[in-house]
Amino acid sequence: MGRDLIIIGLALVVVGLLWDAWAGLRGPGEWALRVGDVRIHVLWAASLIVSVVLSLLVWLFRR
Repeated sequence: MGRDLIIIGLALVVVGLLWDAWAGLRGPGEWALRVGDVRIHVLWAASLIVSVVLSLLVWLFRR
């Protein structure tokens, strides 16, 4: 159990670092919504990638 938590924590750190690196990039998977003075960025492609990676990690640890 402890080893799994450490690995999950390290995976989250790596995802956080990659997320920070991707924040400066504007790709085709980003939508920018502007309502008045409010701008909302939706990173659906990055969210999908993170979701797939985390799902694979959970699947591997449950085997």
